[in-house]
Amino acid sequence: MNIAVKTNDLFVTVDGLNTRYFEEGAFGEGGGVPAIMLHGSSLGSSADVFRRNVAALGKQGRAIAFDLPGFGKTDPSEDLGGAYRKKFILRFMDALGLRRAALIGHSSSGNPTASLALENPDRVSHVIILGTGSLLPPLETAGAKVGGREESAQARLEDRMVKQEPTLEDTRALLAANLFHHELITDEELMLRHQNSIGRCFTEFVRRHAAGAEGGGNKGGKVSVPMWQRLVEIKQPLLLIFGRNDRARAEERATLLKERYPQLNLHFAEGCKHLVPWDAADLFHQLAVPFLKGR
Repeated sequence: MNIAVKTNDLFVTVDGLNTRYFEEGAFGEGGGVPAIMLHGSSLGSSADVFRRNVAALGKQGRAIAFDLPGFGKTDPSEDLGGAYRKKFILRFMDALGLRRAALIGHSSSGNPTASLALENPDRVSHVIILGTGSLLPPLETAGAKVGGREESAQARLEDRMVKQEPTLEDTRALLAANLFHHELITDEELMLRHQNSIGRCFTEFVRRHAAGAEGGGNKGGKVSVPMWQRLVEIKQPLLLIFGRNDRARAEERATLLKERYPQLNLHFAEGCKHLVPWDAADLFHQLAVPFLKGR
């Protein structure tokens, strides 16, 4: 099992926001491509979710992880829309002088990663998706109930934390709900995750949640094609990894996706819940390094 390492924080101004990132490797090193790792949007998320991955991926080329606006140590943005999030990723690439890079999206970042690959093929060389439930088809069984008692308890905890800043034990409980390997929740990892869950990070989490609730619904009345149905339109090399033990019956839904589109390069991680970069670090590295070296 890979152990997390300390990172050297770097900062760059992106769209007027002080943006924190860290990296390993160098362009052209190992024959690979620059790879940018994008974290999810749950409370406590930050580039630190990739601390145990950046060195391994840095052996194939330049590997970079950064805090999105309002997460970790990056300044918040007034614009909370999904379109701005995608623009920010491209502007971050511009700030680092990267014309083209591989994008690795975990959780909620998988959808904008796939979208950027479709909309800006000249900027995205490879696509890796880790545990993104929104890129899986819904279960078609009439009245199918997604989730169980454990997931209901997690949902209640998350709902409560929108109204109240989490305690250290709340942060531990959320990590435990998203990790199969609880031994990875060291004191260091717990404190780091908690620091990214309180103060300004908590304020921004509440603001994002409110904006999402207010912005719900289909205002234009136009039904768009779900992104999971468009994955086969992506021209770049595409790799998908899902945890067999992830929430919302992800294994069943990922199986449906593979049955519908057997050409997809989709893998299951054993003993893995939602935090694929932690639970399945070894498998992620074994698959991603040669994948990023390919053309």
